[in-house]
Amino acid sequence: MVLLLQYTLLFASVLILVALGGCFSEHSGVINLGLEGIMVMGALGGALTLKYIDPSLPKIIIVLAVLLISVLCGAVYSMLLAFACINFKADQTLVGTALNLLAAAAATVIAKSINIIEDPNNVSSTVQYVEAKKALVVSIGKFQFNWFMLIAFLALVCAYIVLYKTRFGLRLMACGEHPQAADSVGINVYTMRWAGVLISGMLAGVGGIVYITAGVSEWKFENGVAGFGFLALAVMIFGQWKPVNIGLAALLFGFFRALSNVYSGFDFLAALNIPGSVYNMMPYIISLIVLAFTSANSRAPKAEGIPYDKGSR
Repeated sequence: MVLLLQYTLLFASVLILVALGGCFSEHSGVINLGLEGIMVMGALGGALTLKYIDPSLPKIIIVLAVLLISVLCGAVYSMLLAFACINFKADQTLVGTALNLLAAAAATVIAKSINIIEDPNNVSSTVQYVEAKKALVVSIGKFQFNWFMLIAFLALVCAYIVLYKTRFGLRLMACGEHPQAADSVGINVYTMRWAGVLISGMLAGVGGIVYITAGVSEWKFENGVAGFGFLALAVMIFGQWKPVNIGLAALLFGFFRALSNVYSGFDFLAALNIPGSVYNMMPYIISLIVLAFTSANSRAPKAEGIPYDKGSR
């Protein structure tokens, strides 16, 4: 039961971070379907940091270094989406899809190149971070507390405050609802949309490193992040683009994802002899069922996905 709770909170943390990223982007008016790719690049940056950082350094330094590099990688990669969709008014769905494909390929090539340089016989895309990963967790009895759980909770609180209690957040949401009206009162729509996409990239980048370090000490980048970026989009839609609802939805989806890791520890589940692959599919099946019943009543920001034209009214 402790292990189930641990993995539920960990996977929920991933979904919270990435879904909040999508939330900021879509509230600004830009659909970020590239969350999956941004997660991969953030994961790559964080994994390489863990690989090369001195594990004897204070744990807080290691955690902050991994956090900073993941944020930076996610933000830089999300700039491709912002530049194409905001400045060039490209189709946001196509650009996001392209970023997902590019990230998986680029991360694999980079990881393989690094391994080949270190050992010509090693052509894998695996990055190991055995020792440094220990800095990310603190044992509380049988429960392993991960510092990223706290970061996800703080991100949730900050997202609520920023969106609903600050001038920046209200302006951001105005750009996603009616950008022409926002522009008419002096709000720079392009700047606000860039800010929304960059925040999205930062949060998704952190979500990527949280995902690949959940219970393992190495990651094969050919595997990407197993569709978690799209699962986070389902969490965002189910949560109605609201931080508190996103947090609750993330716990639900995180529970089903965690169940696939620990089901064998429950006698009544093990006795059912259900293949492990079925449990692995459950979060995605649940997302389809939930969206089928709730998407009709979902209210997305009105101007999301529509390139802003300053001359239109």
